[in-house]
Amino acid sequence: MKKQALWHPVTQMKDVEEHPLLKIASGKGIYIYDDEGKSYIDGISSWWTNIFGHANPRITEALTKQASTLEHVLFAGVTHGPAEELADRLVALTPDEMTRVFFAGDGASAVEVAMKMSYGYRQNNGQPEKTKFVGLSDGYHGDTLGALSVCGHDFFSDLYRPIMPENISVQGPDCYRCPYGKTRETCEADCFKHMEKTLHERAHEITAVFVEPLGQGAAGWRFYPALYLQKLRKLTRELDIHLAFDEIAVGFGRLGSMFAMDKAEVVPDFVTMSKSITSGTLALSAVMTTDAVYDAFYGEFSDMKAFMHSHTYTGNPLACAVANTTLTMFEELNVIETNRPKYQHMRRYAAEKFGNHKHLGEIRSCGFISCLEFVENPETKAAFDWKDRIGFQIHRAALKHGAFLRNMGDVIYFLPPYIITEDEITTLIDAAYAATTEVLG
Repeated sequence: MKKQALWHPVTQMKDVEEHPLLKIASGKGIYIYDDEGKSYIDGISSWWTNIFGHANPRITEALTKQASTLEHVLFAGVTHGPAEELADRLVALTPDEMTRVFFAGDGASAVEVAMKMSYGYRQNNGQPEKTKFVGLSDGYHGDTLGALSVCGHDFFSDLYRPIMPENISVQGPDCYRCPYGKTRETCEADCFKHMEKTLHERAHEITAVFVEPLGQGAAGWRFYPALYLQKLRKLTRELDIHLAFDEIAVGFGRLGSMFAMDKAEVVPDFVTMSKSITSGTLALSAVMTTDAVYDAFYGEFSDMKAFMHSHTYTGNPLACAVANTTLTMFEELNVIETNRPKYQHMRRYAAEKFGNHKHLGEIRSCGFISCLEFVENPETKAAFDWKDRIGFQIHRAALKHGAFLRNMGDVIYFLPPYIITEDEITTLIDAAYAATTEVLG
């Protein structure tokens, strides 16, 4: 008998022998249903995308209507209404400096587009020596080789380092295990000194710094103060270095404002966005940038300055139509305000339920994200042996209690669809608590 043909992402396929894959047959609202009809609250919005729930009728209607008109057309030298509308709406939603929109396929592709734009800007403007990119330790920007080269998360990149571009990783913020003994509320971003030293020493060769603004997702939702970003923006301006915000995970309301740059009160040179832009329906990403960057590629055909980058599905009409409906729903449902009491309840109830757990290291929250880091010893903050896979065990146990959660190491997080109710949030956290008790007591 043949082994199964499917090879799944970030999955050790040998695990499947002991832990069969969860086979999902359908989804409706905040729930996904397996092939036996059992329901699970989608506590992670299906990899942080599905903000208005599964099989949302308005999203489905927009997709169906667009599919009956124009499903796809090449985007090189051609345009269409859904893409034009979406670009204009994104410009209207972002700071005045964000004037140009380039569509790509997914998050990693958007990061690579921004990298190529920054590098091309330098080459076209007579700065050929500025070729390096800087990323933060434990940062994550996607799994393609270029995107990996600005990640600081060795788990994803170590194997491929010999074939990756060589870039620069800088020690980033870690507020839970702050080496300066500060808290998020009282610190002066002392940890910025690492970035400051690197930028001053290597400004002549650095073209851009890439960061996940306010929260590093793959690091276990490691939140840090806006002051770090404000210091970074000031210094990058002084040293003629681009600043790129990877808002792929945190954009479109997840941190409590439309974008993290709004919350941080910082305007970067590049913003990458994806995931929630189509409500988890279709792959689409966008890179937003400034007139200064755009103008570096503008000229006569004979100048050979055009931005030579393309994807087959760039600006796909179906994805753009769904994204436009997503933005309309944001406006009509007043999502940013409507979400506030929900995520406040999520934060409070998680603290109430887990606050006295003997292995809880930290509860941390920002907007509609709350997470729990479990450790062997909360007093010393010593982690469990990673081989024990505590977080994975909690993830598996939660399935029995009707909750679809995903761990990042020994961090369990709640990142549900925006349409979830407070009662359903309570149910989700209760299920997580039951699973945690089953694993850790």
